[in-house]
Amino acid sequence: MKKRKRSLIARIFISLLVLATVCGIVMAYFAYKFMYQPNVNLAERESVYLYIPTGSTYDDVKNILYEKDIIVNTNTFEWLAEKKNYKNHVHPGRYQITSSMGNNELINLLRSGQQKPIRLTFTNIRTKEQLAGLISQHIEADSLSIISKLNDPGIMSSYGFSTEQAKLMFLPNTYEFYWNTSAHEFLNRMHREYNQFWNDKRREKASNMNMTLLEVGILASIVQLETNKKDEMAKIAGVFLNRLERNMPLQADPTIIFATGDYSINRVLNRHLKIDSPYNTYIYRGLPPGPIILPEPYTIDQVLNFEKHQYLYFSAKEDFSGYHNFARTHSQHIANARKYQQALNEKRIMN
Repeated sequence: MKKRKRSLIARIFISLLVLATVCGIVMAYFAYKFMYQPNVNLAERESVYLYIPTGSTYDDVKNILYEKDIIVNTNTFEWLAEKKNYKNHVHPGRYQITSSMGNNELINLLRSGQQKPIRLTFTNIRTKEQLAGLISQHIEADSLSIISKLNDPGIMSSYGFSTEQAKLMFLPNTYEFYWNTSAHEFLNRMHREYNQFWNDKRREKASNMNMTLLEVGILASIVQLETNKKDEMAKIAGVFLNRLERNMPLQADPTIIFATGDYSINRVLNRHLKIDSPYNTYIYRGLPPGPIILPEPYTIDQVLNFEKHQYLYFSAKEDFSGYHNFARTHSQHIANARKYQQALNEKRIMN
């Protein structure tokens, strides 16, 4: 009897052990499925970016994921999100979601706040509106919040700029930002980059020229649009500095084009020269009140290292090479200009 009882107990124990093992395997399978099995739908794409706006809640994140149909099984996602207390660890930003992600990896990423930075490049920008529009395409701050700060005299004064000079704070380059950067944070970052560029050596060169940093930047913006030949920039800068020293008007055609707002103009005509604008350097002496384009760091350095000479004039070469003929006298300049105008006429370039 005792042997039978022991045998029965053993069989029951073994059965329970087998059952527990099976249950464990089943539970492990479901745990794996809930946590590690891929649970995102990217429609055959390798990865997508998920943007979580500032101030978002857990429900907001779910709505973003579900509206984009990213989550395959919402029940398993929500079950694990609750277990990992994601609702109290929601971080805004730009997150890269890959096709192999399971719930655990996805939730860990979102909980961590380790977003993917964006790379923002700006160059060839003429107006604050263009600048604000470009920036707002890459970060969370909208163009209105950016332009309102650039046009606020108090805010720009705190950085050391007038609203006309505000663009000078933005040195053309490629920068990394987090997507959820605010307009205020963006301006602070650009101001730090500006101060880092204007090191003691550059500041000393500007001082030796009897120019402020802002004046150097404005002049560099004009030089940049006068020539695309880097080996000629220092020479052209020297011409403008000679004219400023003699209190002669700069008579820079790119400033006229900026004043018109029509950047498609290829030939400045007499009627353009009559525009009453502080950017009309044919009418008003000295530098215009602000830059006419974002000056490249290289161009600024060419102005700081300007070529010393006696030239007061330059005119585009008639061979359309992009280079210029330089002159010391007005009569010599007129002769050079006529050759270029004749070449324009021959090519029927009238405006």
